[in-house]
Amino acid sequence: MPDEQRLLPEEILIGDSPVIRRVREQVRNAAETEVPVLITGESGTGKDIAARLLHDLSVRRNKRFVKVNCPAIPGTLFESEFFGYEPGAFTGAIGSRPGKFEQAHNGTIFLDEIGELDSSLQSKLLQALQDFRFVRLGGTEDRNVNVRLICGTNRNLAAEIEKGTFRTDLYYRINVIQIAMPALRERSADIPQLMEYFVRLYSDQFGKPVTPISATLLQVLQAYHWPGNIRELENLAKRHVVLGGEEYILSSLRERNENEALLPDVDLNTPLRVQTKKALRQLERKIILNVLQAHKWNRRKTARSLDISYRALLYKIKEAGVPPLRTVKTDPRKSA
Repeated sequence: MPDEQRLLPEEILIGDSPVIRRVREQVRNAAETEVPVLITGESGTGKDIAARLLHDLSVRRNKRFVKVNCPAIPGTLFESEFFGYEPGAFTGAIGSRPGKFEQAHNGTIFLDEIGELDSSLQSKLLQALQDFRFVRLGGTEDRNVNVRLICGTNRNLAAEIEKGTFRTDLYYRINVIQIAMPALRERSADIPQLMEYFVRLYSDQFGKPVTPISATLLQVLQAYHWPGNIRELENLAKRHVVLGGEEYILSSLRERNENEALLPDVDLNTPLRVQTKKALRQLERKIILNVLQAHKWNRRKTARSLDISYRALLYKIKEAGVPPLRTVKTDPRKSA
């Protein structure tokens, strides 16, 4: 794609929240270098999108971007997939084939979910990453490649090192610059913009008219915890476009909620705004109660955790009907 047609970071990593603006700036800065980048974050937060953007903003933009889904490669095929093979290397190896590293020569290789590799495969990968020199399976000739390395993981690799499941030397090899992709619940202010983008995208793709999302429904979406992150929101927008009607989004969220307590049952005789207000009140009560319990009913710690003022918390506690203090069971013998 010519430079003048290339999308800007804000057109790919959509949103105006401080966390996503920071990610865009980190991507811009990292793209100017050739050092390895580790992109962390929960599944569905857009690690692959950030990796692709890193490549598109770099001097390697006109070369190949090769994505490798590490968990999808069986250990027995690791060497042939990564380093390629020569004829006769194994049964059925009639011709030669370049591996992922050679395919990405002069471009970028993205090792997605690198934390899923077992320790034996990590050591083989580390050897190749030392100087990007390797030998094809069944071959004798050393091969060199020039690639930009980007890795992604949804695991806490520092914690995996403590458990002995991830190599320390590999961690420091891949983690020169780290970019943390925020969970969608941490950037709920971006949900209206993201939802509008996906609805228009799939309306165009499926030839369906754009169905606007009401402000009250957007409040419900912003209050939802989004365990599947942006991928889940995208699927919800697709369902909205195909099926039409906000009741499908409400029913979908209810189905996805683990304990089916997020939203009340749909009442066909009650206006949407009334049902939405009730749902938000129930969700807010649940969140406040859970955080209060996590902080052993310390309201000041709870207010800091929720990033609201202490006075606002007291008001919300009263409004949501949450008990102001934990009920303490007393021994009736002591109350006599």
